[in-house]
Amino acid sequence: MRNIRLAFWGALVLLSGLWLSAEPSVFQSANVFALRAAMMQYSGIVAIGCMSVAMVLALRPRLPEPWLGGLDKMYRLHKWFGIAALAISIVHWLWSETPKWATSLGWLERPARGARAEIENPIEQFFMTLRGSAEGVGEWAFYAAVLLIVLALIRQFPYKLFYKTHRLLALVYLVLVFHSVVLTTFSYWASPVGVVTGLLLAAGTYSAVIVLLGRVGAGRQVRGRITSFHYYPGVRALETEVEVLEGWPGHKAGQFAFVTSDTSEGAHPYTIASGWNDKERRITFVTKELGDHTSRLRETLHIGQEMKVEGPYGCFDFDNGQSRQIWVGGGIGITPFIAAMKHRALERRTNPDHCRRPVVDLFHTTADYDEKAIAKLAGDAEAADIRLHVLVDSRDGLLTGERIRAAVPDWREASIWFCGPVGFGEVLRRDFAAQGMPVSQRFHQELFAMR
Repeated sequence: MRNIRLAFWGALVLLSGLWLSAEPSVFQSANVFALRAAMMQYSGIVAIGCMSVAMVLALRPRLPEPWLGGLDKMYRLHKWFGIAALAISIVHWLWSETPKWATSLGWLERPARGARAEIENPIEQFFMTLRGSAEGVGEWAFYAAVLLIVLALIRQFPYKLFYKTHRLLALVYLVLVFHSVVLTTFSYWASPVGVVTGLLLAAGTYSAVIVLLGRVGAGRQVRGRITSFHYYPGVRALETEVEVLEGWPGHKAGQFAFVTSDTSEGAHPYTIASGWNDKERRITFVTKELGDHTSRLRETLHIGQEMKVEGPYGCFDFDNGQSRQIWVGGGIGITPFIAAMKHRALERRTNPDHCRRPVVDLFHTTADYDEKAIAKLAGDAEAADIRLHVLVDSRDGLLTGERIRAAVPDWREASIWFCGPVGFGEVLRRDFAAQGMPVSQRFHQELFAMR
């Protein structure tokens, strides 16, 4: 989380600082309308900058993933930049409209305009002829962007519709690029703020085209075929085994993939619940009935069905050098730990003398219970030589930091790996921080929320 905060605030500070270097006398503006012009430039540059970064992150680029801590963190950053773009765009619009309203009500008087300086640069002259069009389409693009971003933030908005409407933001973004290029103060383009803004617009434009062409993640997609599945009614979860064909590079325990079984639904992210064996080339997904799509999977999937699998993604790989680890899987958040146990069991079989495996306690807390699912989980834990603690909420009460510490006396020497409800993870993080654990180095949390 530290790195994505650094990236977010660093981008805002960078754009703000570069703009101030181009407008050092902004706070000496002669009147409200002069200040309005400056603030519209500032808010416009920062808003389109945030939207450009969000657009680039939508491509799921490989390069920043390790530094940001995984694609789950990258998507959190994408969301932050989207919200920032929304908020700053509203400020930009208010700077545009509020002085007009105040003038029409007689609260402000627009100063008389002097003669415009003659424009000699042919590119600037051309931009001047486009100002009216850029202002008009930019206003409608702003309204569309507000609607689409707000819809994306509504959790109850169906994923199928979210997938379709969210792609429209790429088209809206291209309109706003035109708006920004034409209306940005022309002299900025020869300054550092113009260079950085231009690079962001170029990268964002490329990303928007890739999104509109449906080519996001195309280089990491392989064909897969369902070989088996099993439903656990007690926990309303479906275990699906998929044979991945040529091109899958293998994965680490704890990583996830995007799976497309229905092109109208788009790709859904699922944590991989199996280790990797290059000879068998099969991966397992465990999906819980949490929404309209996952609730229909039992009826829509069938053995032999082909699908697209994209990945692997994520840095939730249990590799931080600690010889003592505590794993916490809340609900369907148990899936990366299942993969880790299967991988560890395979290592034990192939290299029984390996002595550097960390000592692990796994806590699985769940509101639902399925005897067969828990028995399978216990078998995986035994094969991996991991101490398993299963807590059913109605029977055992809620899992707390105090209960973990009581069960693991040497918790101070451990790192904690958490996957489950975000709020629950934050409560545990704060609890262990209050007990003196350096959570920024020792508490690893998967933010498995892609919208």
